[in-house]
Amino acid sequence: MSTARSRVLYVTDLAFEAKGRRYCDEDIYLSSRLREDFDVALCHPLDAVALMEDFDVVVVRNSGPVLHYQAAYDAFRERAAERGVLVYNQLSGKADMAGKQYLLDLAAAGFPVIPTAGRPQDLERLPEAAEYVVKPRLGADSIGLEFVSRDRLADLVYDDVLVQPRIDFRYEVSFYFVDHAFQYALHAPRPDRRWELAPYEPTAQDLAFAQRFVDWNDIEHGIQRVDACRTPEGALLLVELEDLNPYLSLEALAPAARDAFVTTMKTSVHRAVRGAA
Repeated sequence: MSTARSRVLYVTDLAFEAKGRRYCDEDIYLSSRLREDFDVALCHPLDAVALMEDFDVVVVRNSGPVLHYQAAYDAFRERAAERGVLVYNQLSGKADMAGKQYLLDLAAAGFPVIPTAGRPQDLERLPEAAEYVVKPRLGADSIGLEFVSRDRLADLVYDDVLVQPRIDFRYEVSFYFVDHAFQYALHAPRPDRRWELAPYEPTAQDLAFAQRFVDWNDIEHGIQRVDACRTPEGALLLVELEDLNPYLSLEALAPAARDAFVTTMKTSVHRAVRGAA
């Protein structure tokens, strides 16, 4: 029987700096744990196209906003599709992986999403608010995000932005999934400190809320993070469905929970490799 181990190309930008997060620490830890089961090599996202065909699977992790290297990312997706390269997360995602259009699609389909407008004629559907959030359709990591008053909304160019009311909320909460299975939840008790996270015990209703978005998305293998806000009335509304390279905040987990997540992720990667073979 062969004892050969699957080869993982782990895509990360260890030098990327993000407010409130240590991307490099998370990827050093996670790649070291994957090495328990796989032969692992780390590479920068700009090197992925040149290297990926020598590996059994390409695991895209904290690679930073693709806006910083859009042409290279597009080339990566095209080459992976052409050559049948296995990518984790699967590149068929319909959420942040493809831009912010999904917020409009989900709202139109009746999902509990923060009210969103993508055309001037849709502004009347937005509730009155002191300020509105203008988001680039291809935005990430709050790049290009702007707060404006309602009288400025008519002057926007809507080809590449979306508009949402800036709503009051009690806190933000994130639900983390591997494939379609829930793993853990974290919340930010203070709205002004998004990345100061603590463990969160979701209710059955919370889990049903998050599961609905994960089931809607077209990913069979990979990690997804459902970000939501809790309104003053107690409802949850989707803020973002991150399906490209979600930061996992593993440092906020207890050791046993962190180990459980790693075990589940390794099992998922093994399963994806077997399926591709």
